[in-house]
Amino acid sequence: MRIVLRKIFFLSLLMLTVLVTSAQCSICSKTASQMGEEASRGLNGGILYLAAAPFLILSYIGYRWWKSNNGE
Repeated sequence: MRIVLRKIFFLSLLMLTVLVTSAQCSICSKTASQMGEEASRGLNGGILYLAAAPFLILSYIGYRWWKSNNGE
């Protein structure tokens, strides 16, 4: 069980690093390139912040669902 949780943790950490490198769609990339370096980093951070909440919520729901099904 702990091994599976560790694998899930490291996989999600890997996915987060991929999100950091390419978190912008093409329209956001054009806008960010026109705004400058500092503002584009802020826009990228905002996109990641807004994307993290739904993933965390869905992860929690999935974990609770998995836990209730394995408990029986």
